[in-house]
Amino acid sequence: MAKVSTNISLDEDLKKEAQALFAEFGLDLTTAITIFLKQSVREGRIPFSIRKVKEQPPVQIHMPAEPTHLMEVVDAIERRMG
Repeated sequence: MAKVSTNISLDEDLKKEAQALFAEFGLDLTTAITIFLKQSVREGRIPFSIRKVKEQPPVQIHMPAEPTHLMEVVDAIERRMG
């Protein structure tokens, strides 16, 4: 199969972050993009869902003045987080 070269424009920081991530998997950027394209063609769709992520308000945690036991603190945090 003949190889072709394709040029794309990316945000410089995004490219560096992606390259670092893919390097952890032993992949270069070209291989990672090729995997994405092959999977897209195989499935006939983008191989993951795209949706707007709702921002959650930050959870405010107030520590007891004097924690009596670590598990009580953990339980209190879990109750506040729902």
